[in-house]
Amino acid sequence: MARAKLLKMDEGSIRRAAEIVSDGGLVAYPTDTVYGLGCNPFNPTAVGKLVKAKRRLRGGLPVLVDCSETAKELGQFNPVAVQLANNFWPGGLTLVVPSASEFPREVSSEGLIGLRVPNREDTLRLIRGCSSSLVGTSANISGMPAATTADEVLTSLGEEIDVVLDGGPCKSGKESTVVRVTSEGCLVLREGAISIESILRYCPIVESE
Repeated sequence: MARAKLLKMDEGSIRRAAEIVSDGGLVAYPTDTVYGLGCNPFNPTAVGKLVKAKRRLRGGLPVLVDCSETAKELGQFNPVAVQLANNFWPGGLTLVVPSASEFPREVSSEGLIGLRVPNREDTLRLIRGCSSSLVGTSANISGMPAATTADEVLTSLGEEIDVVLDGGPCKSGKESTVVRVTSEGCLVLREGAISIESILRYCPIVESE
């Protein structure tokens, strides 16, 4: 594969990136947290290429969606999940819920899916161009620091992916907080952009199901 093209993020490059995703390619793009690496979450071949590019060995791949309604089509939302989505979306909280769709095993791990609505309008336009869902894992080699600029993505993944959309430095610089929703509350799998204290205002933190 040739080195990834670096494109300024605008309407034209968003359309081009969406076409690449539709054709089974890999794109990197800015979000409200860090740069994401994306592909069609329902395309097993594309997902396999993404996993290889990241050198990822385990865990499901999060999916970014354009709105809560789309999220509820892809995952099963109990009252706890609805409460968290209503208060933190769009934003830096990934909700891990039971899957309601058939995804490749690398995306939906153990029947669960991580979903998030990002708080960035150009990212949402890209997602809408990709049929309202896009893999949203961090654009870096697994175990390395998350990328917050397009140049950092090019340095780590430029030989492995098709396009990097340059939307400037990500303002947050922190990956999303990831919680697994249970019937009693939520398990914090990773604290990031959203603090545990903020989550506690809306649901209890539990140690296990």
